[in-house]
Amino acid sequence: MTASDKPLIVIAIGGNSLIKDAEHMDVVDQYRTAGETAQNIVPLVKAGFRVLVTHGNGPQVGFILLRSELARDTIHQVPLANCVADTQGSIGMQIAQSLRNEFRHEGLEQAVTAIVTQCVVDEKDPSFGQPSKPIGPFMSEEEAREHERDDGWVIGEDAGRGWRRLVPSPAPLEVIELPAIRTLLDSGNLVIAAGGGGVPVIYRDDGELRPRPAVIDKDAASCLLASELGASVFIISTDVDKVALNYGTAAQKEIDRMTAAECREHLAAGHFAAGSMLPKIESALKFLEQGGEEVIITQPHNLQANLRSIYGTHIVP
Repeated sequence: MTASDKPLIVIAIGGNSLIKDAEHMDVVDQYRTAGETAQNIVPLVKAGFRVLVTHGNGPQVGFILLRSELARDTIHQVPLANCVADTQGSIGMQIAQSLRNEFRHEGLEQAVTAIVTQCVVDEKDPSFGQPSKPIGPFMSEEEAREHERDDGWVIGEDAGRGWRRLVPSPAPLEVIELPAIRTLLDSGNLVIAAGGGGVPVIYRDDGELRPRPAVIDKDAASCLLASELGASVFIISTDVDKVALNYGTAAQKEIDRMTAAECREHLAAGHFAAGSMLPKIESALKFLEQGGEEVIITQPHNLQANLRSIYGTHIVP
């Protein structure tokens, strides 16, 4: 069996799941957590699966923006597209190095490649007219209004905790590096791509690419990649074991398994919060609609070679 004949699994790791808690947020702590996550991916490779890893970067982009804000009187601020690219490189390096080390410990010769990824979006996407995704540090209203006036930021109050910059979150339409990712996978590489949803770019009329100040949902970009590459299973790794109904209430009920139809019923009933589980559920449904066999939502430490035995929520067509 050649590498291209092996079934493909896409594993989307949440940016928050690389940060254990408020006491373990620095680079060394994130590196350790990436190593723990890598340990849980190795059994899937040993079992004969091709693996594509994607990852979030929300907290990490926030850190860069905060540093940029603190140094704004000394050096230029970092554009959002560069923040996304920078975190793709740094987190991708951490995951790739951790995986290579784990493969070495297991006596496996497994190539690992991290690739900075661009995702095409529609410049007419409705989100560009209604920025709603909060990013970066919290500010006082005075600071926020100053950015609004001097830098052209759209700002908004975030759940009573302070003011933040709001940016568009357009839907991903095309992954620029898709052919390279496919070639790497087919040649036997474990690939890390689409970090933070990829750098949002648009095509100009002359065909040239240009970045846009926005953030793409990581699960939406992961779903696009999984579908385009013909993945059989899409694993969404997050900071909870399972999807739950009535989350955070006395009536909370975790779900072990549900069909796409049942998932849509729960979605219509308003069970999944917009800022947390909703984008994961929407991406899960889209993946299944486009021919995927199964979606598993779980924590990284629950991963194992026997997919059916993974402790988490299994969603099937």
